[in-house]
Amino acid sequence: MEDNRRLFLIVLDSVGIGEAPDAAQFGDEGSNTVRAAVEAGADLPNLRRLGLFNIDGMDWTEPEAAPIGAFGRMREASMGKDTTIGHWEIAGVVSPKPLPTFPDGFPPEIIRNFEKLTGRKVICNKPYSGTQLLLDYGREHVETGALMVYTSADSVFQVAAHEDIVPIEELYHDCELAREMLTGDYAVGRVIARPFVGEYPNYTRTARRHDYSLQPPRATMLDLLKEAGRDVIAVGKIFDIFDGQGVTEKIKTTGNTNGIAFTKALQTRDFEGLAFVNLVDFDMLYGHRRDVPGYAAAATEFDRFLADFIPGMREGDLLMITADHGCDPSYTKTTDHTREYVPYLVCGKGVKAGTDLGTKLCFGTIAQTICEYLEVDASTLDGKSVWQEIRA
Repeated sequence: MEDNRRLFLIVLDSVGIGEAPDAAQFGDEGSNTVRAAVEAGADLPNLRRLGLFNIDGMDWTEPEAAPIGAFGRMREASMGKDTTIGHWEIAGVVSPKPLPTFPDGFPPEIIRNFEKLTGRKVICNKPYSGTQLLLDYGREHVETGALMVYTSADSVFQVAAHEDIVPIEELYHDCELAREMLTGDYAVGRVIARPFVGEYPNYTRTARRHDYSLQPPRATMLDLLKEAGRDVIAVGKIFDIFDGQGVTEKIKTTGNTNGIAFTKALQTRDFEGLAFVNLVDFDMLYGHRRDVPGYAAAATEFDRFLADFIPGMREGDLLMITADHGCDPSYTKTTDHTREYVPYLVCGKGVKAGTDLGTKLCFGTIAQTICEYLEVDASTLDGKSVWQEIRA
């Protein structure tokens, strides 16, 4: 490449921008995550400057007169609304079939096999709120040593255990056993270790959560970039989502504030390729818990970060901001993700300000555009590049 090209791709985990055309099929009619945050007081002047409120469907608010970025929205092509499928599609791999979910808990034979593999009994085995689980089953777990297995509307097999009862390395090993066990019709997107500490009723989850993801079904943008000699720096849970495939450097974070700080630090480093960032608190702490004020505050915090980050961008830098699905904190019919359009915002010195990209089918738009910008062949990936539309 002629110049040193760096691309910062930031996934605001669950910041959807309004119901998708097939929202009813997913039970999500009327959902709009970003509108809920704005109406709760989210202050987003920098996202506004980039063109967030100029995107199709944002007719509930005033647009920016002269956006500094390119802007559009994307509709998910995959049949799902979970983290794994959303990120795979961002990386250029559409999933025509949804990953399996277990609204009635896992079949008895799966639980029996897991008990045999781990040598511990299992309790719960239902879709459950993680915080409520600790209140309802925590004491029984501490008294008996049984593992708390639970799921959600997502394709997940979650295992919760107190760190004083099940040492963290044992919990991780148990989750590795579950990952190997869950194949075929039971191949969930993620097995998640959920350690906690404390005494009833004041149990607290620790930051030592670990996700064991299903490997993508074929090569993603990350693999292609790595093979072409580009850096692929995974910040937050990106490494876990892709099971490490295609990653050249892993940066673990404890939440949004920490992830934002690492991203800011990366801006001062020399690298050539992609910094792929996931900010998980929107989804995990505020979306699923239907905490509207918390969601609004997190959005405001991210917007403040942009005020520093954008002026510090170098000549060959691009910033892309998107989401993997919605999780409307005001949507009380469920506590699940919501099927929504996601934003696509791009800025940098090489981007034509004010470019309206309209609506694109497939999050793979991102993978294709990134690969074209970084001069890597992406012919095996889904989606279509918009680089020629947005380049200055």
